[in-house]
Amino acid sequence: MISGGRGRYERGWTGKIAQARVYDDVERPVEQLNGSWARVCILDASDVRWATRFRRFEVIAQKPLEDQLIAAAEQAQSRAEIRVEPSPRWVRAVVDGVVVADSKQLLTVTLGLPVYYFPLRDVRADMLERSDRKESHSTLGQRSFYHLRLGDRFIEDAAWRFEAPPPEAPRLGEHVAFYWGRLDHWYEEDDEVFVHPRDPHHRVDVLNSSRHVRVVVGGEVVADSHRPRLLFETGLPTRYYLPRMDVRMELLTQSDTVTQCPYKGRTVHYSLRLGDRARPDIAWSYPFPIPECPKIENLICFYDERVDTVEVDGEVQPKPRTPWSS
Repeated sequence: MISGGRGRYERGWTGKIAQARVYDDVERPVEQLNGSWARVCILDASDVRWATRFRRFEVIAQKPLEDQLIAAAEQAQSRAEIRVEPSPRWVRAVVDGVVVADSKQLLTVTLGLPVYYFPLRDVRADMLERSDRKESHSTLGQRSFYHLRLGDRFIEDAAWRFEAPPPEAPRLGEHVAFYWGRLDHWYEEDDEVFVHPRDPHHRVDVLNSSRHVRVVVGGEVVADSHRPRLLFETGLPTRYYLPRMDVRMELLTQSDTVTQCPYKGRTVHYSLRLGDRARPDIAWSYPFPIPECPKIENLICFYDERVDTVEVDGEVQPKPRTPWSS
């Protein structure tokens, strides 16, 4: 079993990936890898689909979110916009209870999603060891990497620095960034933050509504509400959060799936069974949302992508295509 970008993987693991690279450096869909022993590296989870079960090859890593964003910018038809802004927040990164970066004067660099860049003086440089890994990016310049060593703990390529940053972001050369998922904890002021930094330009609004929302699966209405709360989030489909009394909860069973969102908190997921048909992880709820988003507490939200239809005021809503489509 080996740790990857989304957790720990082993033979028999089933997950969402699209492409894999065998150690002969040839990229191919995972379906073509079945039936042969291979050590593979996940390349891209942005266009995900259910992969076939890994019976005879071993997943060793997944491309981190930060690298996926840089790769997407490199592949864009027009030059990607880089937004570099000073952050007024006090941010700390922690490994094994030790603060390895601590700054009140860091930069937020947004290229799709934000990444925190710490001034060199605010990073425990005594714990960093230069890596042999180097990359050159047309968007951001030359990137050098650093391992992090803390006692017996060794984190490979935990951090990076742009030693030759682009003209529009010259200050990056004096800052260091860390892979979010490779460190243990992140704090903004005294609140722990999960998944990635919160984008100061990202909005989440939850509004009470009297719209009529119906959710249909397998020809049966599984939720029917005239009192939904609509969640509007920048860049994402509208989500309909429904009171449990308006949902056929007897059809739902809580699954083991737990996800986190920096803007809303930690979810629990529910699978639905109609007769002998099952729909895994078709809905979710936030039992204890973060204080900034209290209006969705304990409400049920269905994936529009995974149900048959969602009707709002009698009109069937278009089915969105998102990373959660199955």
